[in-house]
Amino acid sequence: MKFRTLKLLKRRRDARKRIQTTEKAVQGLIIILALVVLLLAGCNYRMVPNETKIEYGTTETDSKNDKIQQKQSITQSWKWEKQ
Repeated sequence: MKFRTLKLLKRRRDARKRIQTTEKAVQGLIIILALVVLLLAGCNYRMVPNETKIEYGTTETDSKNDKIQQKQSITQSWKWEKQ
């Protein structure tokens, strides 16, 4: 009787370990599938330039070094566009 109970308890413990391992595998698979779906859904959009500004100009002379300073800048904004 004693050995039957020990064998039964060991089988139950082994079964619980298999169930826990299976549950972790299923959770990992669900996470991976969710990431794949998000990445595929993101492929429907792309970034395109929305607006580009170019600024060029000169400022007055600086009293320290008597040189004309030139100011140049380019700014660009982007937006998401569905393909």
